[in-house]
Order: sequence, then C-alpha cells, then structure tokens
Amino acid sequence: MRQEIRHFEIATRGPGAVACTTPVVDWVRSTGIQTGLLTLHLRHTSASLLIQENADPEVMYDLERFFERLAPPGDPLFRHTAEGPDDMPAHIRAALTPTTLSIPVQDGEPVLGTWQGIFLYEHRKRPHRRVLVAHLLGE
Repeated sequence: MRQEIRHFEIATRGPGAVACTTPVVDWVRSTGIQTGLLTLHLRHTSASLLIQENADPEVMYDLERFFERLAPPGDPLFRHTAEGPDDMPAHIRAALTPTTLSIPVQDGEPVLGTWQGIFLYEHRKRPHRRVLVAHLLGE
C-alpha cells in the first residue's frame, strides 16, 4: 500500500465553479497508483467541492442563481458581517455543500461518470487563492 499527497493552489474569480478535473486526474495518473481511494479536501470555510455536470455550463449558472436565492448577500438575518455582506452567505453555502470528496481510483484514474467533473465552487464575491489537498491511498 502506498500513499501520495499533493496541494493544488486554485485561483477563483468570484462566485462560481472552477474546473479541477484535469489537474487532479493528471496527478493521479502520475502517481502510478492503479487501485485506491482519492480524498480531496478544501481548506476553506467559504468555498466547497462538487462533483457535477461537466458538459453544459448552464448547470453552474443555475446553481449560482439557486445559491443567491438560498443565502443572499446582505440579508439582514445575518449578524456575522465583519468580512463583508457575502461572507456569512458563503459560510452557509459551504455548510450545505461538501468540502471533502472521496473518489475511487481504478485502472490508474478517478472513477467519474461520463458527465461528471470535479469543481471548486467559490462562494465569495471577490477572487481568492484556494488550497485543495489531494490524498491518494492505494497500490
């Protein structure tokens, strides 16, 4: 049994999805591990990870519209505003979506469906540099 770990720094531009599938798949392939478990963990409380539709960009636009309705910036309900009116809504969105994913690895690749991609989802209004930690355990 072997294990590998890698930190990816991902730049975001504001609310929405950043595709992470290609760098993650490339890294898994480079490890030589054929069978195992890939764990992805995002080290932040106002962004999240998603496995989602990777073919039609309208899916991500619809998700953002839904998140805006679910937890709108500036809602007077929120008391935590020290980091801006979008911070507490971002925490709520991240609490409702995963910050850690587990993906099986088979034949040297993450097992994803035909239309599935891995995305970092930024919930804040301004750009950030996010850290995604990948851990692969297998043989």
